[in-house]
Amino acid sequence: MHKKSVTACLITPKGKEVKTFSTMTDDLLKMLDWLMKEGCQQVAMESTSSYWKPVYNLLEAADIPTMIVNAKHIKNVPGRKTDVKDAEWIADLLRHGLLKGSFIPSQEQRELRELIRYRHSLIQERSREINRLQKVLEGANIKLSSVVSDILGKSSRAMLEALIQGEEDPEKLSELAQKRLKSKKGELQKALKGLMGPHQKLMIEIMLEHIDSLTAKVKQIDEEVEKRMDPFFEIVDLLETIPGVGRRTAEQIIAEIGTDMGRFPTASHLCSWAGVAPGNNESAGKRKSGKTRKGNKKLRAALVEAARAAARTKGTYLSSKYQRLAARRGAKRAAVAIAHQILKISYYIIKEKQPYIELGPDHYEKTRRERTARSSIKKLESLGYKVSVEETA
Repeated sequence: MHKKSVTACLITPKGKEVKTFSTMTDDLLKMLDWLMKEGCQQVAMESTSSYWKPVYNLLEAADIPTMIVNAKHIKNVPGRKTDVKDAEWIADLLRHGLLKGSFIPSQEQRELRELIRYRHSLIQERSREINRLQKVLEGANIKLSSVVSDILGKSSRAMLEALIQGEEDPEKLSELAQKRLKSKKGELQKALKGLMGPHQKLMIEIMLEHIDSLTAKVKQIDEEVEKRMDPFFEIVDLLETIPGVGRRTAEQIIAEIGTDMGRFPTASHLCSWAGVAPGNNESAGKRKSGKTRKGNKKLRAALVEAARAAARTKGTYLSSKYQRLAARRGAKRAAVAIAHQILKISYYIIKEKQPYIELGPDHYEKTRRERTARSSIKKLESLGYKVSVEETA
C-alpha cells in the first residue's frame, strides 16, 4: 500500500498473478472488478498510514472479507524487499491462515470516531490560539491573566474588546469587571496598564475572531456527535460515574472501542490493544524494560487526561492509588497506571452495564491489612501453633 500505487497478488488454482494499480478511484474499481471476476474469497493488506482506507471502503461495499494486518507482524526476511514480493508474502500467509487481523470497527463507528477525533483537534487548536493571545498580551505589558482565572471570560472579553477599540485608561477598563471580579478593581487597574501598539491590537482582534470561529465549529460537531451518541446515552451516563471521566471522554471511549466487548476476550486484551498495559520483555529469566507497547494513541491520550483528572479528586480509590504510585514510580508512570485502571473499569461497565462502585481511599490499606493477617496466621499454623485472632477495641 502506497500513496499513489497498490500492488496486489492474487492466488488461484492456476497460480499467482501480480498487478499494480493506481490509488485513484477508477483504478481501484478496476482492481475490484479483477478480484471479483477471478472469484477472490478473501483479502489481506497492510495497515499503512491511512492509505488502506480507500481500498477497504470498496472491498467492504463489495462484501469481500478483508483483513487489515499490522505490517510489523508480517515482516519478511530482510534483503528481499520489493512490492511484488511483499504482496506474494502476504498472500501466502493469508492462504495458510497465519495472519491476525486488526480491529476495524463498523462504518458508523468509524464515522463517529472521525468526528470526535476532529473535535479534539479543534479543541487543541483553540487552546494553542488562547496561548498565543496570552503571549501577545504579555508582550504589550498587559498582565490580565495574573488577576483573572479565565482570560476569555465575560469581563475579560469586554476589556479586550475595549482595548482593541483604543481604550487605554485602566480605570475605565476596570469598570467593565462584573460580579466577583468587581472586588479586584485595584489589581485590574495595575494589570491593564501597558504599552499596546497598533499591530498588537490587530493581532488580538484576529485571534479573538479565530477563537470564536473554532468555538462555533466545536459546538457544531458537538450537536452532530450528540445525535450519533443517542443510542448509547445509557452507557455514556454509566461511564461518567468513573472519577475523572467527563462527557467528552466517555464519548471518545465509546467511539474508539465500541460497545461490543465480545471482540476483546478480557479487559487485559483491551488494555494491551490501547497501549496502556505493561509490555513483556523477558529473556533467560531476566525481566527487562516493560515499557508500554504502541497502541491507540487517541484513546491513550484521552485516558491519561482522565487519569490526571481522577488524581485531583478527593476521597476516591483512583486518587489514592495515583498518589501512592506517584511517590514511588513518578507522576507519568502513575498516570499511565491509572489510565490502565480506568480502561479496565470501562470494559466491565460497558460489558455488564453497571455503574462504577467507589471502593474508597482506604481500600488498599484494608486489603493489605487482611492479606498480612492471613499470611501471618498461615505461617504460625505451619509451625504447629493454633492461632485465634481477636481485634482490639
